[in-house]
Amino acid sequence: MDKLIIASTRENAGKTSVIIGMAKTLGKSFGYLKPFGDRLFYQKKRLWDYDSALMVNIFDLEGNPEDMSMAFEHAKVRYMYDEETTKKKLSEMISDIGNSKDLVFIEGGKDLMYGASVRLDAISLARHVNGELLIVVSGDEGMIMDDLSFVKRYVDITDINFKGVIINKVQNLDDFEDTCLDSIKKMGIDVIGIIPQKPQLTYISVNSLIEHLFVKVIAGEKGLDSVVKNIFIGAMNADDAHLDPLFKRERKLIITSGDRSDMILTALESDTAGIILTNNIVPAPNIISKAAESNIPLLLVSEDTYQVASKIDRMDSVLSKNETEKIDLLGKLVEEYVDTEKI
Repeated sequence: MDKLIIASTRENAGKTSVIIGMAKTLGKSFGYLKPFGDRLFYQKKRLWDYDSALMVNIFDLEGNPEDMSMAFEHAKVRYMYDEETTKKKLSEMISDIGNSKDLVFIEGGKDLMYGASVRLDAISLARHVNGELLIVVSGDEGMIMDDLSFVKRYVDITDINFKGVIINKVQNLDDFEDTCLDSIKKMGIDVIGIIPQKPQLTYISVNSLIEHLFVKVIAGEKGLDSVVKNIFIGAMNADDAHLDPLFKRERKLIITSGDRSDMILTALESDTAGIILTNNIVPAPNIISKAAESNIPLLLVSEDTYQVASKIDRMDSVLSKNETEKIDLLGKLVEEYVDTEKI
């Protein structure tokens, strides 16, 4: 059984997306672990890592998401495990998850340092399980070169099977290859792949909002798979909104108070993917009926408009299990831009 540890130099580099793309492309039976969960998700009185649940749901993996992480808090790991018991627990998890599998993907935390104090950072994981390490890097050219230079100079990977790096979310592929690729190769770092940025992967779906916000769907259930491309804060009156160029953009999500009937009705008559109704205010029955007829979801939340907008702004463009087009695209990107023969 092969063990592949997927790490990243920074948060939101796209580790999980790369794993999904590889899982769809490699054609191997696999298991998945995320020993130190960092995207807590609470549902049905159970706590698990969101990425673990996503992998289980997309690929119908054996096992429960909550069993794919050792812990979610540093204090718990310090209390329960020392170095030897950490290795033993990881070995047991790999045996359970990877039983009869060709490969186990082991996802590191949010960055290379996360979990270092409790021996669950990605470098430690690679040593503990004697696995192969693959690092995902993203950002602008300067950030990518800084991160790779730092790894080369200061991260001790001498006793690790370091496969190389995948450079993810590159804005201009040709320009990056012309200006940076030779310098990276001179560092002695093997570039396994360079994946271009695709705008459709940055869009969120209404279903994703439901999974990450405490909402109640009160109308428009048939439109929950809609993709959100733009966000508009409906804090003005409807006449002013009509004059705002942002309001005219396609597939927008409107965030407004539930008592703003003029704004809600105006949104329902435009290219709107969904409407978040804040302050726990339910609009009039005629508005709910119109939203249902238009298949535009109305999502009720208790927070105010600013709080909801702030939460959405902090949301990553994380996948939902229902976003099959995105999932298929990740597989195609890995197939086209990653040298999987080197993995």
